[in-house]
Amino acid sequence: MKTISQLAELVEGSVVIGNKETGITGIEHDSRKVGKGTLFVCIPGLHVDGHKFIPQAVAAGAAAILTTREAVDVPDGVAVLRVTDLQAALDTIVPFFHDYPARSMRVIGITGTNGKTTTSYITRAILRAAGYKVGLIGTIQIMMEDEVYPIHNTTPDVVELQHTLAIMRDKGMDYVVMEVSSHALDQNRVAGIEFDTAVFTNLTQDHLDYHKTLENYMLAKAKLFELVSKEGVKEGKTAVVNIDDAAGKTMLAHAACQQLTYAIGQPADLRATDVDVLASGANFTLNHADLGKMALKLHITGIFNVYNVMSAVGAALAEHIKPQIIEKVLGGFTSVPGRFELVKAGQDFSIIVDYAHTPDGVENVLRTAREIAKKKIIAVFGCGGDRDRTKRPIMGRIAAELADVVIATSDNPRSEDPEFILREVEAGVREKIGTKHHEKITDRREAIFRAVELAEKDDIVIILGKGHEDYQILKDETIHFDDKEVAREAVAARKEEK
Repeated sequence: MKTISQLAELVEGSVVIGNKETGITGIEHDSRKVGKGTLFVCIPGLHVDGHKFIPQAVAAGAAAILTTREAVDVPDGVAVLRVTDLQAALDTIVPFFHDYPARSMRVIGITGTNGKTTTSYITRAILRAAGYKVGLIGTIQIMMEDEVYPIHNTTPDVVELQHTLAIMRDKGMDYVVMEVSSHALDQNRVAGIEFDTAVFTNLTQDHLDYHKTLENYMLAKAKLFELVSKEGVKEGKTAVVNIDDAAGKTMLAHAACQQLTYAIGQPADLRATDVDVLASGANFTLNHADLGKMALKLHITGIFNVYNVMSAVGAALAEHIKPQIIEKVLGGFTSVPGRFELVKAGQDFSIIVDYAHTPDGVENVLRTAREIAKKKIIAVFGCGGDRDRTKRPIMGRIAAELADVVIATSDNPRSEDPEFILREVEAGVREKIGTKHHEKITDRREAIFRAVELAEKDDIVIILGKGHEDYQILKDETIHFDDKEVAREAVAARKEEK
């Protein structure tokens, strides 16, 4: 337990009003999570002001309030810690409150536009096979060994993240494998984390609604390599970088630590050669000083997964995992939820669900499908609302160019009009569609049913954009929606009709 005065000492210009020896048992910005002794953080958000929830927090047992306001109405006995910069204060006091949990574990941070999730799952599998207890923080979920917890952001905010890391430390995790988003790096959600290995997968257009330019987006990613280069309490810091990607040079320039490069198209520390992508997987040879020439037969397919495997192997080599363990894990690895995931419901055509929601991601998946397709590719896809609008026509063009049948539909429209989003997608589709079959179906369920209805023997139906997600975010509500479930229902309905 820390006292309010101990926290105040860390923040320049802070003021404690009330009992300076008030004990703090936790830090929360959600009044529903407050317990006895909690420091409740009042965040003045765009839509909801945390100060309005002070009565609920106090009723739940909050011992103190963190605020930037000069005057706050609190009952007697509740202390107030006033600071000038709320986020800067949290970045400092939250890791301290939890005794800097990341210092007690090895932390592998993975950043890039695509491939973070697959890389993190493969890395986790390798580390566990080596006998380590592993925590994972990613797009799909948080895992502590086999325990699974839900997650709402690729990288949680500093309050949630440090609390999660503290639980992982207390549960005896040796490693944390963590997807690190550009937003998290730009907003310093990873404050107080000492990284040991940083991995860069690739950089393509995404999140320009937030970063505005690709340069800003790239520099946000590069912050991870600045962080892994900082001196800390642990030894052996490494940057693992894809140098086939043009942004790899920038990542290396920001990495003042040991560097491990990987590539297919040019010489690198870790290189894949003799690459053969098949419908059932991918065969290639990994070349590295510690591995020699390791011949691999993967059960995951696509050239993008060859890169994902190399990024995970690079992380494992940086952490000194034995080659025979790496080889055994790669030979048995099958899939990640929502990443080129096959849906089998007894149909005589293929259904693949994938999270691809960027131009590069969509292109990678469709090109991989093209390599294995015997007949037509039917693509169902959309673009999310309240996100980078510039990628909508680009994704439309790519789908029209690489698929045989294009069905444009809704993704997570959020506050935007789904029809407006689709009009922007359609502008790109019309540029390339030519005489190919093309439909616009706003309702995602209806669009998936239509794709399954159109499919013939040996066709491939690819449903893009949501992958592992089991919800759809609409203007006024979030509903349950799982692409895999709907696809199975569509197959069942088709069989009944016949």
